Amino acid sequence: MIDLHLHTTASDGRCTPLEVVERSSRAGLTVIAVTDHDTTAASDDVRRLAAEYGIEAVSGIEITAIADGRDVHMLGYFLDPRHAGLGRFLAAQREVRLARLEAIGERLAALGMPVDLEPVFARAAADRRRSVGRPLIARAMVEAGYVADTQEAFDRWLGAGCPVFVPRSGASPEGVIEIIHEAGGLASLAHPGKLRVEPRIAPLTEAGLDAIEAFHPDHDALLVEKYILAARELGLLVTGGSDFHGDPAHGLEPGSVTLPAAEFDRLRARVHGRS
Repeated sequence: MIDLHLHTTASDGRCTPLEVVERSSRAGLTVIAVTDHDTTAASDDVRRLAAEYGIEAVSGIEITAIADGRDVHMLGYFLDPRHAGLGRFLAAQREVRLARLEAIGERLAALGMPVDLEPVFARAAADRRRSVGRPLIARAMVEAGYVADTQEAFDRWLGAGCPVFVPRSGASPEGVIEIIHEAGGLASLAHPGKLRVEPRIAPLTEAGLDAIEAFHPDHDALLVEKYILAARELGLLVTGGSDFHGDPAHGLEPGSVTLPAAEFDRLRARVHGRS
């Protein structure tokens, strides 16, 4: 069983690298990829721990790009987590994330819903490789009693078009594909059904996109079939996973969604073909 979309406490996941590996082992996973947002801080720990449990760990990342004012999430696989250019790029991405959280916190306070973000900023200052994001604010809102769970926080306050939403700035999807390739990785468009970015798939393919994430919790059977067909027509590969964050509001576990072994073999063959 293969899950190529997992998150740890290095970004906005609730589970440490050890906890993610342990839960992956209990689920019977044989191959995993931790794809933390804009950081590879957990890569070494995950690879070491996974080996102890007899699990293959593929280096991964999820990078947020911006197109027409909207988020486009790009996944990177088999990349070098120590690549210098990638490291500089991700450091800039994380600084933008910090500024965005600060702005969201100010908007919440202005609406009479202050949240304590000092622990978040202190954690980021203690380890500059760690990445922060809106889910951390959502959890602070739950703790403050403003919302019942993180899903409500996004639906009512933090999501696009909501009262405290702050637009993100960042690199284009094409730029993200380029940096993933420079680091030796494959670039996949994350959960296209969730972000509704279908019109961008063909142009991104021309820009070097390698794959589409067809298997995802937000994709029903029809969407999975749709994106597999699109991938075949465009000559793209297919990726997939649970998008596990350890958030009870989502009810997902590692292995909740998996990638067929044949699709993973195609990914590996592409990487070996390049090298």
